[in-house]
This record gives sequence, C-alpha cells and structure tokens, in this order.
Amino acid sequence: MGLSIGLVGLPNVGKSTTFNALTKAQNAEAANYPFCTIEPNKAIVPVPDKRLDALAKIVNPEKIQHSTLDFVDIAGLVKGASKGEGLGNKFLSNIRETEVILHIVRCFEDDNIVHTEGSIDPIRDIEIIETELIFADLEALSNRAEKLKKQARVDKSASALMEMAEELIDFLEGGNMAYNFEKKDDELFIQLNQELRLLTAKEIMYGANVDEDGMSEDNDYVKAVQSHASKNNSEVIKLCAKFEEDLVGMDDDEAEEFLSEMGVTESGLAQIIHKGFGKLGLMSYFTAGVKEVRAWTIRQNTTAPKAAAVIHNDFEKGFIRAEVIGYDDYITCGGENKAKDAGKMRLEGKEYIVNDGDIMHFRFNV
Repeated sequence: MGLSIGLVGLPNVGKSTTFNALTKAQNAEAANYPFCTIEPNKAIVPVPDKRLDALAKIVNPEKIQHSTLDFVDIAGLVKGASKGEGLGNKFLSNIRETEVILHIVRCFEDDNIVHTEGSIDPIRDIEIIETELIFADLEALSNRAEKLKKQARVDKSASALMEMAEELIDFLEGGNMAYNFEKKDDELFIQLNQELRLLTAKEIMYGANVDEDGMSEDNDYVKAVQSHASKNNSEVIKLCAKFEEDLVGMDDDEAEEFLSEMGVTESGLAQIIHKGFGKLGLMSYFTAGVKEVRAWTIRQNTTAPKAAAVIHNDFEKGFIRAEVIGYDDYITCGGENKAKDAGKMRLEGKEYIVNDGDIMHFRFNV
C-alpha cells in the first residue's frame, strides 16, 4: 500500500461516511486528475494546496496536478480482532501495511444511530481498538523473542535484539503503545519495527466526529479525546462526517460560506489530508509550465537528484544541476522570467536539500 493512512473505528462512529467523503473528493477532481480508485476500500486523494492555484494564475497552464495521499478504509474491527474475531486477521494485516492510523471516534449523541457498545464513550472506544493493537503486537513480539532465544545460543547479536523485544513486551503489557517507548529511536527497536511493522508504533490521528452543534464549540466528548491525544503527542481533528460528505459536492464559494456559518476556516477533510501529509513526513515541490503546473511529492530532507527521480529515474542518473526559485520569490516577482531578472533563480547541485514549495527545473544528461 505504500504511503497510506488507514481509517479505523468501531461500527456506527462515522468511519465509512468519512471515507465516502474522501472518495468523493477524489472523484470531484476527475476532470483534471488522472487517478482512480484502485480497489473498493482505497482512495487516492488530491492534497488541497492553494499555492498551485496561485502558480496557475501566473502561468495559465493547460492543467493542474496535485500531490496525492492514499487512504484505506480498514473494515472488520470488533472486540477480539487480535484473536481473529470478525475480520480480525484481515483488519490487522491491512493496518500493518499503512503508515499512519486515522482513528474515527463518535463524539455525539443520537438515539437513531445505535452504538455497538450501548453508549457514547470515545475513550472507551479508543481503548478497545488500541487494546487490540497492543495484543496483536504482543503476539508478534513474543513469537519473535522465542526465535531469538534459540538464535542467541550461537549469535550474540540476537541476544541484544531478544533483550529489546522482551523490554518492549513488558512495556506493552502495561497497556502502553510502542510509539511512547522511550527507546524507540534505538537501532534495535528500529530493527524490530522494520521486521514486524508494529501496529502500536504507528502515528495516530484522532478524528472526533461531532454533530452540527459540536462544530461551533467543543463538547465534553471532544475534550476527552483531546486530553487523551495530548498525553500521546497525537493530533485531534474535529469533523462532522455527514457535513464533510456534503461539502465535497459544493463549489468553492458555497463551501467557504458553509464553513463560515459553522465557524471554521478549513474543512475536517482538508485538515485530515494536510496533517496526514505532514505525519508521513511528506512535502511538495512544484514544476510550472504552460502544459501543467504540478506538485511533486517527496520526503522531507530530500536532495535535488532524489527529488528529480520522482519525475523520472533518468533525471537522477544524469543530474547536472537544478534551477530553483523559492515559492514566495516566484509569486512576488510574477513568474519565472521576472524572477530570473530579479536574480532570484539559484543554480543548485547534488547536495541541495529541496525546500517545501520550491519551483524547480532540472538539467540532466543521460
């Protein structure tokens, strides 16, 4: 699945409605956007970026191409998923392949929508899912530790890895998530995580799904989620899932007016996409020409040749230099030629670390 965000949540919390809104967001871009849904539970969603619109006003291109983000609707979670209940095994394998978890929790009362646990309690719901993730990781770590014990008899390096696994097992058994483990930057932890793709080591964002009344002011449920998230250095995004689905069908002016009436400046969906992009350690640089203005997705701290490879591998192989204009300079000057005349274009070599928003042109020879 690659760089993707997995949506999880108990039944009737708004997860599927949120995913439907993401899918609609993808389809709403169909006229100038070539991607499509690869499978029923996956959406490749354009990342909203006003900088592209500003560049397009100057360049007047034939088309605009956004950066993208993958969202996966992970179904089948119930109590006991770690033991194979429901679609537990499928659920756990799907989430293991994602990079970030978006946990949708219900933060509103509605007698017409029955909660599977019989009442509204977002912290209980969070604990149900996170407990299943912990159990799954404990099983995986215990199996790995047993194998390491046998290897340690003849391989000293296996002994150190076994000790790390056992220390982590003790930590998880205390009801803790691996992303709070104090040794998570240790090479041995990193090795274990690479081998097992630990579920509890993944970044988590919480989507607090509220009703209309909850949009203007945080209710007690939302505050409880925010308190829980702050202890884990996690993000909370407040949204009304049904409104998000409706918003996608509106034009920009309608959507802006609607959001203004709700007292918010950015939709929950846009926040999810932007914050998810950041959680994945991603950013965009731009190419701007009459054919297209395009955002290219790269990892933060990427060198110019590696950034060029996102366009084509030959660009990296034959990299000579990059012509770079900072976004602010490009906009202030009013385009490439005026930026050149103002001395704002730089020639950068192989060691250059690309900045978010750079407008780039690569020179190469293969």
